[in-house]
Amino acid sequence: MTIKSLLIANRGEIACRVIRTARRLGVRTVAVYSDADRHALHVREADEAVHIGGSPARESYLVGEKIVAAAKAAGAEAIHPGYGFLSENADFAEAVEAAGLVWVGPRASSIRAMGLKDAAKKLMMAAGVPVTPGYLGEDQDPARLRAEADSIGYPVLIKAVAGGGGKGMRRVNHAAEFQDMLASCKREAAASFGDDRVLIEKYIERPRHIEVQVFGDSHGNVVHLFERDCSLQRRHQKVIEEAPAPGMDEATRAAVCGAAVKAARAVDYVGAGTVEFIADASAGLRPDRVWFMEMNTRLQVEHPVTEEITGQDLVEWQLRIAGGEALPLRQEELSIRGWAMEARLYAEDPAHEFLPSTGRLDHFELGRAVRVDTGVEEGDRISPYYDPMIAKLIARGATREEAIDRLVDTLEQVEVWPVRTNAGFLARAADDADFRAGDVDTAFIPSRIDRLVPDPAPPEGVWNLAAAALLASDFGAGQESPWDALQGFRLNGPADRGVAISHGGATRVVEAGGDPPLEGIATAQGESVLAFSRGQAFAFTLPGSGGGASGGAAADGTLLSPMPGRVIAVEVRQGDKVAKGQKLVTLEAMKMEHSLAAPFDGIVAELAAEAGAQVQEGMLLVRVEKGE
Repeated sequence: MTIKSLLIANRGEIACRVIRTARRLGVRTVAVYSDADRHALHVREADEAVHIGGSPARESYLVGEKIVAAAKAAGAEAIHPGYGFLSENADFAEAVEAAGLVWVGPRASSIRAMGLKDAAKKLMMAAGVPVTPGYLGEDQDPARLRAEADSIGYPVLIKAVAGGGGKGMRRVNHAAEFQDMLASCKREAAASFGDDRVLIEKYIERPRHIEVQVFGDSHGNVVHLFERDCSLQRRHQKVIEEAPAPGMDEATRAAVCGAAVKAARAVDYVGAGTVEFIADASAGLRPDRVWFMEMNTRLQVEHPVTEEITGQDLVEWQLRIAGGEALPLRQEELSIRGWAMEARLYAEDPAHEFLPSTGRLDHFELGRAVRVDTGVEEGDRISPYYDPMIAKLIARGATREEAIDRLVDTLEQVEVWPVRTNAGFLARAADDADFRAGDVDTAFIPSRIDRLVPDPAPPEGVWNLAAAALLASDFGAGQESPWDALQGFRLNGPADRGVAISHGGATRVVEAGGDPPLEGIATAQGESVLAFSRGQAFAFTLPGSGGGASGGAAADGTLLSPMPGRVIAVEVRQGDKVAKGQKLVTLEAMKMEHSLAAPFDGIVAELAAEAGAQVQEGMLLVRVEKGE
């Protein structure tokens, strides 16, 4: 059958991505939305939209019955789950088909077979696919798990059996920290997946994260579309992905891609899937040093890099296969052309431990030199209810070096305000000499974090730029100004004008035209200036015109909520003695946990946080007083 109408059971950039292909194919699209997404871009772009509940995902995007009902009400023939939410939920897949709708995804039996990491590894071992050493047993007694970890040898990785997306995963370096890490992992796993069971794996010291895109159809055909390298990660979340993998020779490619096809065949796979492997990179990529980790039974966030090097639209493949067609191409008809890289632009503040940043996108410009997959436009809001990814920036080049250059240039020109982003951090990572040389592993970012996180203070050239912009604003409304375009502009005459400007509590008198040269792009708005430079954003004002504050620990020991979220753990009671750095409260926001610690030794003088409570940005959580 040919699918003529499609409901997308997701939101944000993946919903917009699916709509784009569906529109090209002449397929009518139906969006679903929560209260928070009532005016979202995917709602505006779809042919029809149906409201499905409250802002929290558990009241809307995770309620399968509401989504199926929406599809029936809107007359949709098929449901595309995107990724995340219910995309790997076998019960939901069955419910879709039981309602007489087409499920744009693999069979429920395949989802179940690969959904539990321990069972999937046992299945792969039986199919002859190499797996990492570890414990996959049913006994979940903490003492047994600790004994198995001791037997495997540290470091080990604790992973949620039903995990994914970096959730429910902890590295344990020493036996003494195992129990605390286990408790934290199980709590996160239970909250994220409703299943707190874990498995134990040997932690590979120099791991590379290699994954292979596979596709199967209902006629028994399976192909791979080559590999991707997703080794650049922070807290197990992918940050920059590329295809093909650097340093991959043909022998290793044949081995890992062949293993991926074998894995897909073992579960009678239909549709798009990703088989993930871990490689020991201590001696480069070798066929005998790559092991199966898991299979994601859905489209991946990083699928655009595969599209860019193969020239294929993977969403179109999904729709055609779900409609009963055979695979569009045979294995021998697929080839690698050029290089592609994807950077995930997140709404987060690298200068403050990558805390999520929410709010309205008053200024939003990502450039047009590369492919941009996004679910927001200027004027939209970044909500605290969902993943903080703003966009994916995908650069392609004839060579890896060319792709890197295009990606770095794009990241350095990102303009977003007042929501904070990781653009500057991403630009530094992509421009790092080791990354350019292909010397990557999953410890790349953690081992270089100090040099990858940009200084939050404006460079000298940005101060000069801001001063010039403020002076230029004196020309008055409607009068043409030579400062309208400040990119690359530099005053060469005598510095006979100066202006006092402030940023982050610091005030300077800056002479326009002085050294260093202007750096970046600036926009004057009355008595303030927005400056963008190398992926960072800076707000300058005239002294005394106001400023802002953010959550966190103040010098007086007051801990405020740094973002809207939910308190998931309170580690202290009022009156307790605490030590500097001791964890006091843990928040959950944007699908991540964030801990607040004591700023100094002292006593908990006030405790306003309560486990399970929803809090807003700036709310008092704990106040610590210094002891005698």
